[in-house]
Amino acid sequence: MHLIFFRLLLAGLCLLTGPAAAAPQQFECIAPAAPGGGFDLTCQLTRSALEQAGLLPAPMHIRYLPGGVGALAYNAMAGSRAAEAGTLTAWSSGSLLNLAQGKFGRFDEHAVQWLAAIGTSYGAIAVRSDSPYRDLGELLVALKRNPEQLVFGISGTLGSNDWMQIALLARAAGIEPRRLHYVALEGGGAIATALQGGYVQVASTDIADSMPRVQRGEMRLLAVFAEQRLAEPAMAAIPTAREQGYDIVRPVVRGLYLGGQVSAEDYRWWQQRFEQLLASAQFARLRDERQLLPFALTGAELQAYVRERVAEYRRLSREFGVLE
Repeated sequence: MHLIFFRLLLAGLCLLTGPAAAAPQQFECIAPAAPGGGFDLTCQLTRSALEQAGLLPAPMHIRYLPGGVGALAYNAMAGSRAAEAGTLTAWSSGSLLNLAQGKFGRFDEHAVQWLAAIGTSYGAIAVRSDSPYRDLGELLVALKRNPEQLVFGISGTLGSNDWMQIALLARAAGIEPRRLHYVALEGGGAIATALQGGYVQVASTDIADSMPRVQRGEMRLLAVFAEQRLAEPAMAAIPTAREQGYDIVRPVVRGLYLGGQVSAEDYRWWQQRFEQLLASAQFARLRDERQLLPFALTGAELQAYVRERVAEYRRLSREFGVLE
């Protein structure tokens, strides 16, 4: 009798509490661009941090899935792969801008589950180390004389995050952004390659993408789009656009999302690990090594941030005529 009662009690508790969330068995981070750019950096940092902290029961693999500067990966995680609990996908502020402009097809910002923001960078303007342009003033004087003489390398197409920071700079200097020449490329790695090869003369990029190449002497940064000079020793000498007379600030947040049909239990499993990870000194060290600055959000706070940024990007896109 007691045994029957115990079994009934146990069954009732299971119905009330539900099964405990089991860890996913396979782990993958999708970098939705070619190797070497910001999405790759996000996945490399995520894998290193999670594995070194012992927060995963199995290794994490990185898969490169270029296409539409994130569109192919987003459509997969909102569609055919939406229920894959072990798959994370890298995103950036540029991903949110693309969503605001409808560049990810039929899916909007509600189609996936935003998991974590793990750091931030700032937009920057780069040239080759042997470029004749030493600052924004020299570059913009040349462009005012002939807006079509230089080619800008950008990730994405008209309206992308890289295009937008060039457009903001051009407008502030009294230059029509659409008169400039752009080459659309797939991620920061491809931009750097094109710059080194001389296919473009100016790169619209960000600090985290660029610093390893700056430190190797391959490129030079004319400006960073930050509120003030960055405190990191390797970055402290880079002038801001603001101090050169152009009041433009462009943070580039980086993070990860889960598929749209991943269960609430699996989302919580991941959220708990990222909350633990992002608060650790070990993660701060790994983030700093990759030239990212602190910016950490998860859960409801991140969902609210994404909604606010997408709304702001829609407003800005309409202002520049790239969204009706």
